[in-house]
Amino acid sequence: MCQHQPTCPSADATDRDAAKVLACFPEQGWSLLCNGVISFEDTGELLPDGRSIAPHRGPARHALVA
Repeated sequence: MCQHQPTCPSADATDRDAAKVLACFPEQGWSLLCNGVISFEDTGELLPDGRSIAPHRGPARHALVA
C-alpha cells in the first residue's frame, strides 16, 4: 500500500507511470514503481498481475522530417 502523499496512481490507472520509483536499475533498463509496475526504458511496462504493456513512445523527431 502506498504511503506517499498524494497517493501514487494504482497499477490499473492510465497514469500508472507517475508513481514514485522504489528501485532503479538503469544499467538493466528498468525501474520498480511504488504501485508494483515495472517500467522499462523503452516505455514498455509489466503490471503486477503479469500483463504487459507494449512500448508507447512516439517516433523519433528526425524520423518525422521528410
